[in-house]
Amino acid sequence: RYVVLTTKHHEGFTNWGSSVSWNWNSLDTGPHRDLVGELGQALRESNIRYGLYHSLLEWFNPLYLADKESGFKTQNFVLKKTMPELYDLVLKYKPDLIWSDGDWDAPESYWNSTSFLAWLYNDSPVKDTVVVNDRWCSNCSCHHGGYYNCVDKYKPGTLPAHKWEMCSSIDKLSWGYRSNMNITELMDEASIIEELVQTVSFGGNYLLNVGPTKEGVIVPIFQERLLALGRWLDTNGEAIYETKPWRVQMENSTDMVWYTSKGPVVYAIFLLWPQDNVLKLSSPAPSPDTQVTMLGFAGTLKWQKSPGEGLLVTLPCMPPSPQSGWALKLESVK
Repeated sequence: RYVVLTTKHHEGFTNWGSSVSWNWNSLDTGPHRDLVGELGQALRESNIRYGLYHSLLEWFNPLYLADKESGFKTQNFVLKKTMPELYDLVLKYKPDLIWSDGDWDAPESYWNSTSFLAWLYNDSPVKDTVVVNDRWCSNCSCHHGGYYNCVDKYKPGTLPAHKWEMCSSIDKLSWGYRSNMNITELMDEASIIEELVQTVSFGGNYLLNVGPTKEGVIVPIFQERLLALGRWLDTNGEAIYETKPWRVQMENSTDMVWYTSKGPVVYAIFLLWPQDNVLKLSSPAPSPDTQVTMLGFAGTLKWQKSPGEGLLVTLPCMPPSPQSGWALKLESVK
């Protein structure tokens, strides 16, 4: 339940009136608006957390290119551009999350990351609430940070020991907007839901990217995908939000059944509707008190103990809606 805005990408244009990005920001040129501030206000009125993406490097900045040429022995770009922007973003907009990027070229001694993070967590106005990712210098990803991104579209095969986030993009070929994109190059609703479910089962957060047009518009095909995901969460969000990984993340026999948990309750999310309307779950151990319900479907479902391990759940004779993925709520199972 958070949104991350790209305040500045690798080309250096800032979406707020940065005083160290003269005439290359959204107040001086383009829309002549403070986009970072406007979106933040709208999100907070909707009670959604606000994250700010910020690229440490800038591809074309002469100061950065000169520092790079020196083998990062000079720090003119960091002292005059990147760090003033980061402090400005925190003091002006008080973000809930900072999504750092563009770190990979240089070590921490160049970026001054640790001194910024020490200020952020000890003295900044958001010191008690802010969360950061793991992209603060070369060799930092997946090792240091409030939560790990590791690499773009990171998919662990087992349950990570540290909190993490999977960032993905509806456009499989780009993080920005492409006017020449083809519908076959976009994730469909089923793929997005599958990625979300797998991520949450492994204890991760799911950050789904869309690139707006140069006019700042989210195009209809992206809107359609986001609204479809929203409808799915309206029904099945109980099995996603505020859940934790269960002792088993997925059924061994198939990657079509995934588990989450909330207190004593276990959720089994299945991505394919079985042809005989009977779902076999090998991992949960039922008890005489076990109750099975389906999110979005009234009443309890019949179940019986499986001849081997687990239980067999009799589903409704038709899926409640033509969607991808359904969630069973299992009570009194181990």
